[in-house]
Amino acid sequence: MTLYLLIFSAIVVTCVFFNKFSGKVGIPVLLFFLMLGLLCGSQYDEFASREGWLVGDISTLALIFIMFYGGFGTRWKSARPVVVEAGLLATVGVALTAALVGLFCHFALGWTYLESFLMGAVISSTDAATVFSILRSRKLGLKNNTAPLLEVESGSNDPMSYMLTAVMLSLFSGGVTAGGIVWKIFSQIVFGAAGGLLISAGAVFLLKRISFKNNGFDMLLFIAIAMMSYAIPDLAGGNGFLSAYIVGIVLGNTEFPERKSLVSFFDAVTSLMQIVIFFLLGMMAIPSHLLHSLLPALIIFAFLTTVARPLAVCGVLSPFRKYPVRQMGLISFVGLRGAASIVFAINILTSGLELQNDIFSIVFCIVLVSIALQGSLIPSVAKATGMTDAGEDVMTTFSDFRESDEMSLGTIRISGTSSWNNRQVKDLNLPEDCLIALVVRGDERIVPQGNTTILEDDEIVLCTRSFLDEYTEGLIKHPLSHNSKWIGHTVSEFPRKDGNLLVMIQRGEEKIIPNGNTVLRKGDILVILKSKDLK
Repeated sequence: MTLYLLIFSAIVVTCVFFNKFSGKVGIPVLLFFLMLGLLCGSQYDEFASREGWLVGDISTLALIFIMFYGGFGTRWKSARPVVVEAGLLATVGVALTAALVGLFCHFALGWTYLESFLMGAVISSTDAATVFSILRSRKLGLKNNTAPLLEVESGSNDPMSYMLTAVMLSLFSGGVTAGGIVWKIFSQIVFGAAGGLLISAGAVFLLKRISFKNNGFDMLLFIAIAMMSYAIPDLAGGNGFLSAYIVGIVLGNTEFPERKSLVSFFDAVTSLMQIVIFFLLGMMAIPSHLLHSLLPALIIFAFLTTVARPLAVCGVLSPFRKYPVRQMGLISFVGLRGAASIVFAINILTSGLELQNDIFSIVFCIVLVSIALQGSLIPSVAKATGMTDAGEDVMTTFSDFRESDEMSLGTIRISGTSSWNNRQVKDLNLPEDCLIALVVRGDERIVPQGNTTILEDDEIVLCTRSFLDEYTEGLIKHPLSHNSKWIGHTVSEFPRKDGNLLVMIQRGEEKIIPNGNTVLRKGDILVILKSKDLK
């Protein structure tokens, strides 16, 4: 047990470092999880013989959190204009994709009908986690509400794929009537949606009335809510993944004090769940089986990418008459396969179902090609189709955009020689992302208007975007000791090596914004904006 913990922690640390590398080369980091799992695959046979049932449960649990956070991270205000189209893509679009892939597997590859449509069901949904990651990391602004459409569709289409997979597995077991299939579909949708709405209503009721003094307990509560949102509808025969998504989207758009810390917490948990799923997929794969499955996987992937997905997207979006062909082409291309397909394939593998074709290995190859090829090409395809929009902030698509792009307050004191002295606010030509929030004049606090005149000794409160990028560590304090060689020297003589900048001097109770002539004194605390070593 200790050895397994050590190996897993080492893998997570390695993947964190690979994450920065992957951003530079444009390859999604999940590909590294997959390959690491494949390298460790020799350990699976022994584990599966003793605890194989546990693998399916672990992957299902991981998908619950991914689905919950997929809803939690959806900003309803941005999603509302495209919710009908996204909902149709997540249901009708998934069913069309599954049907087309099933027909192709039967007539082109000669598979049986059951295995053909099982393959279509497993691979019919798109991967929300990878889509979110690419849109966020590249800050890829897209025209005509494309980003929220993709985000809502990819976050909500896994339940439909799960329902289709469950129906196909029922057909494999035999003895299922047409009425039984209709009831299964009805119960999956109705009980799943009803369960999600009821659980989210109860959760909101609690959150409005409970205040957590210890932040750890609110996180524990949300973990319990996420698991409950799946378990209760699933016990009733409903679609637990649909319920988890609904609960997530309701709570993600409900204001409560602990919401900001929960965004960061679930972001980390979801990343860990992705590691688990992709690592399990790689660990369970058998290289010799992958080689035999590579050709049919590439054929299915080519059909899925160039025929099935585009036909499904065009069939759903064309009646709306507001989506040009180039936009539908981009939406089709961003149909990445990932976490949900992996979980469903793992469940098939661990169920002991005897199949003529190795669906698990085929799904592995399809996911691998989809992540490596499609994932890395999305920014290029977006530019080639003319769908990028530099003025569109993709972060407003997500409900945590305020946490990702926070605003900060700062103050300046107006001197008699300031260019702002005796000028009206409307004449200051402020940058677009900067706002004068308040003017403090003695004991008076003035909310400024365009004709407000700035006077000498006014304290101006500015509101602007926070700044911290991958090359900036932040502000550090550097006290000047009594024997420091810089005592008595001016700021202009202080070194500015490696991009570091002296931004403030704390001298007792006084805080000084320095200029080149400011003399450093014993006991000064220098506040320095420190940059990371770029070498």
